[in-house]
Amino acid sequence: MTDTTLTAPRGNPALDLLRRYGIWVIALIVMLVLPKIFTSGAALTTMCLMGIMIVFSLAYNMLLGQTGMLSFGHAVYYGLGGFLAVHAMNVISAGKLPIPLPVVPLVGGLMGLIFGFIFGAVSTRRAGTVFAMISLGLGELIASLSLILRGFFGGEEGINANRTKMLSLWGVRFGPQIEVYYLIASWCFVCMIAMYAFTRTPLGRMCNAVRDNPERAEFVGYSTQMVRFITFCISGFFAGIAGGLAAINFELMNAVNISGAQSGSVLLMAYIGGIGHFMGPVLGAVLVVLLQVFLSDLTGAWMLYFGLIFIMMVMFAPGGIAGLIMLHLPLWQRGTLLQIVPAYAVMLVPALMGVAGAVALIETAHHQLVKTGTEGPAMKLFGIAYNSNTVLPWIVALALIGGGVVLGKLWGPHMADAYSNAAHGKEASK
Repeated sequence: MTDTTLTAPRGNPALDLLRRYGIWVIALIVMLVLPKIFTSGAALTTMCLMGIMIVFSLAYNMLLGQTGMLSFGHAVYYGLGGFLAVHAMNVISAGKLPIPLPVVPLVGGLMGLIFGFIFGAVSTRRAGTVFAMISLGLGELIASLSLILRGFFGGEEGINANRTKMLSLWGVRFGPQIEVYYLIASWCFVCMIAMYAFTRTPLGRMCNAVRDNPERAEFVGYSTQMVRFITFCISGFFAGIAGGLAAINFELMNAVNISGAQSGSVLLMAYIGGIGHFMGPVLGAVLVVLLQVFLSDLTGAWMLYFGLIFIMMVMFAPGGIAGLIMLHLPLWQRGTLLQIVPAYAVMLVPALMGVAGAVALIETAHHQLVKTGTEGPAMKLFGIAYNSNTVLPWIVALALIGGGVVLGKLWGPHMADAYSNAAHGKEASK
């Protein structure tokens, strides 16, 4: 996993300090300022969900991106942490435990750590496909138990709690969403620093070695199984904290939080953002939450778009969003980034054609399959009203997709040349 914090060259100590820690100061300022800009209840709820998912996706990437362990069941630790946290909230509300609400996420983290220890002792004995299959089996096992052990999981209804009935901290009862936001943002910031610090430790470096070349790691005297096990436990701890934050935010935990869909969602967040960079899962969590919240309001086929974005990222940008950003960092440092803007602007035309065609095709098909029976064949897209029963919309959509693909293939080599010239032009000319 690549460090996205700029490495400070030796020189001015103040400048070195700013370069080393400036990104964290910026992140803290952004977290503090965002609620002042986006003040609506929906925006605060969305930002709370982003903070929770950032912690969860970074915890997941400790396995996938840092240690090379593909897990299909990491929602187990997120969900179990959330369920124990919501039970703890109910116990505290009954006056049986004098614990303030901000400490509750640690209860979830403890649950994630315990089950990470138990399940990790079994699953981390193997790596690769075997580990992935074991994680899938454990995930399905716990998900099925969530509907059987109704006393702990609450069945389909789940377990709810009331955070306002808990002990107040300095007069703050965490009733308004803005107070919950700052609580989640604080935990998110602390967890981000802690997980980043882990990547800088010898164990964190050894995780990269186990991911890249486990045979060599064993040759130099390290137990790859122990490295995977310790990382798995730590990852479960942070996933449990994310679950505890979710319990505080929603005041409800149910079977969905521990399901395979939740495990798949965090996998998509990490991969779309970029598993090879620390900030990748952060970007992925923000983007996926935005898509889940806003795209679902625009179309009923939002899950299809979600899947297509994932497929496109895997095929054309396996490094994720962070990988694309880091690809252009050398150009920024060389001062040649603007040289590729014209080539990218031209490529934008076939890209928009392809996207418009794909959207038209999906929405027309969705209308035909889902809405025609109740709303009739007439529909409106991009401000244009048309009949989905006619052939013309399908021809136009396919023509846009085909035209975008052809023009993209024709212009692709020119764009690659523009990037190469911007990246290596000076060396090539010497």
